[in-house]
Parts: sequence; C-alpha cells; structure tokens
Amino acid sequence: MKHTFYVYFLIAFCTCNLTSATESDPPNIILVMSDDQGWGDLGCYGSRLIQTPHLDRMAAEGTRFTNCYSGSAVCAPTRCVLMTGLHSGHCTRRDNRPSVGKGPYYKRPLVPLKPEDITVATVLKKAGYVTGGFGKWGLGDFDTTGAPAKHGFDEFYGYLDQVHAHNYYTDHLWDTDQYVALPENKGKSKAVWSHDLIMERALHFVEKNQNQRFFLYLPVTLPHGKYEMPSLAPYEDRAWTKNEKTHAAMVTRLDTDMGKLFALLKKLNLDKNTIVFFTGDNGPNKPLLARMKSAGPFKGTKRSLNEGGIRCPMIVRWPGQVPAGRVSEFAWSHTDILATISDLAVVQDIPDTDGISVVPTLMGKKQKPLEYIYWEFHNPFHQAIRKDHWKGIRFGLKEPVKLYDLSSDPEETKDLAAQYPELARKLADLLDGARTVSPHWPGQDTQ
Repeated sequence: MKHTFYVYFLIAFCTCNLTSATESDPPNIILVMSDDQGWGDLGCYGSRLIQTPHLDRMAAEGTRFTNCYSGSAVCAPTRCVLMTGLHSGHCTRRDNRPSVGKGPYYKRPLVPLKPEDITVATVLKKAGYVTGGFGKWGLGDFDTTGAPAKHGFDEFYGYLDQVHAHNYYTDHLWDTDQYVALPENKGKSKAVWSHDLIMERALHFVEKNQNQRFFLYLPVTLPHGKYEMPSLAPYEDRAWTKNEKTHAAMVTRLDTDMGKLFALLKKLNLDKNTIVFFTGDNGPNKPLLARMKSAGPFKGTKRSLNEGGIRCPMIVRWPGQVPAGRVSEFAWSHTDILATISDLAVVQDIPDTDGISVVPTLMGKKQKPLEYIYWEFHNPFHQAIRKDHWKGIRFGLKEPVKLYDLSSDPEETKDLAAQYPELARKLADLLDGARTVSPHWPGQDTQ
C-alpha cells in the first residue's frame, strides 16, 4: 500500500530512539476500548455531569489526545480497523451490516475476518506476548474464519457476536470457542451482570501472567445500550431520564474498574513496565446529546462521519516514558494502533498497514503525521477525509465534497468548498483513490 515505505522507515527510526529500557524489556500492553462513549463523557474532556476520577488521573499521569479518531462510526468496522491497521476503505469488515440490501443492520450473515487478516494479537503472539481479549469481539463467531483464537488470541472471554453484546443479562458468554452457560440469568432473571464477569477475567489475566509479557485487549461493552445495570449510583436522584442515568452510571462504573486495573498493576509492580491505552469505538447515541453533551462540541453522533461520530477519547499512560500531564493535538486514529503497538513491542517484521507508528508522539517528540485519515460508512454510504486541519465529507461517490476548516470550525458548520474549489477537488481525488472495491461494500447508498 502507498504508505508501506514510510511505515517501515518510521518504525526503524522509532525503534532506534526508544529508551534502552524499552529495547531490553518491551512493555506489557493494555488496550481498553469503551463502547458508544462520546468524546465529551469524561471529566478530563470537559464533562461536568459524569464522574470519572480514575480516568482523569490517568490523563494527569499520561498524555491526553484531543484529535484522535475511531476507525469508524459504529462498532464492528472500528474493531476491524483497530485490529488490522487497515482503514475502512480497505479492511474486511466495513459496516455493522453484512452486505447490500435493505433491512436492519443486524441482518445475518455477518462478515468475519478472513484467514489472511493479520491482527495486533497475531503480531504480538508471534513476538512472544501472551494475548488475551475480554469484552466484545464482533469480528467472527467461534466457527468462522474470524474467531479470536484464529487471529492471535490465546484466550477470549465475552461476546463474539455484536448484537448478543446488547444483552447485559445474557444466559451465556463465550470462553474462546466454548459456550459458557449462565443459568443464573435463565428466562428473565437478572442475577449476573456480564460486565462484572468480563472485568473479573481481565484482571485475573493480568495477575496470572504477571511474570511474562502480555497483551490485554479490553473492548468492554459499557456504556452501550441496552441500558441495564445493577445500580444507577451515584445518579439515582438526578432529574434525568433513566437512559441518561444509566449511561452516566456505566461510564462511572467503567472508570471505577480502570481504577482497579491501575491498582492491580501497582500491586504487582507492573506499573512502570506497562503502557495503557484508553479509547472509544465511536461517538455516542443521539439521545444523549442534549443533556450529557456526550459528543463534546462536535456535530454528529454514532453512525455519522461528522466529528461527533468519529472523534474519540484517547489517553495513554506509561510512567517514565509517556509525558505526564500533556495534552496533544496531534491527529491520528485507530488505523495507527497496529503499527504503534508493534513498534513498542520492538517487532521486526511489521505487516503492511494504512497507518504509521506514533511512538515518537507518545514519547513527547515531534513527528510528521499521516498524509491523510480516511473513513467510509455504508448506512447510508458516505466518505470522509482529514488532511492537516481540513475535513472533507461526501455522500455518494459522485457527489460534491463538503469542505470544513477544523482549526476554525470544529463543529463543521460552514462549507468552504466554493471558496477553495481546488482543495475540494484534491480531497475528492484522494477519496476516489482511498478505497478498494469489495463485494460486500459496493460504495454507494444502498438504503
């Protein structure tokens, strides 16, 4: 792909410039991804309604990024982008829906990862890491080519199917390729909340692998609907809707669990040799905009390629390595995760991706950003591109590009295409060349 040479050059440069501690002892790597949590849902990103003391502390002890983007505007393609380093114009899974045709987005059969798809876990397992995933997979059931065990994970516990993950009081989960019944939740019983089981397994994974290098992938289901949880604390008495209370309580519960994770790392003396990433999979649901301001100052929500649908939180903490208390405006995305994590693990044979390693930026150094960041979404079909501080969006392959200057108009309110026609045409040309044809994702509005 077009960025191959640059990726290899940058990775070689970064590897030579990592600290000696990193070269001799690559870190444990933890990647936490929330589900439907907006950019503005955390205190460190401006929320005045939701309590997130542990994530706020993580930001104070690490670096918070204000221009990081999810791989897509919904869960499955974001997970595909994050795992493979291929943007949504190239990756295998480009939407929640399976292919063309009318109908709800959860219509079967879903499109799994292909056998040849290389994931972050594939790379790290080959490099000697123990790999574990806990939460929502969404890239293939146990009997498909997309099963986690076929893509580098030593174990995976949680939901394989993205729609199954809507049910917090499910009667079963999956332990890699094994069906695990939860008889306590049989019928309409709500005795066991799945998130508690998932977090318990994730923390146990860290503890049992404390004496070897590990990769923990934690794509939790919080705060995605179905909005159900055991307690609405500390928001029970707020004059909000039930869904608003539950959303806030889920974010705070996730924050509490992040506190438990950091406490465990310190207890096991792993804190200084573990890098932790915290991010989100896409923007929030539309009903949460009015009161919660979950999308922050941005236009759009989940299922939209406007900033509110794809601008995501990203906090990175690694004591002594990643600068503490820093806020970075560097623009990057989930497309860069595979190259970055491979670089941190000092992997020699890096697979070809659409991203770059941002290790220099993580370490507080300057680096050249990717030429552009690309997205496409198929429900309805539209494309978006960010190049420098310019953003282009179009609906349909032949439609005109709407042009926005994010440096002065982050809310995307003023279309400048007529004022800068040459730039709009250049972005249109980049959009034309950014995607490959897929039988499942034809590149047109199929609604």
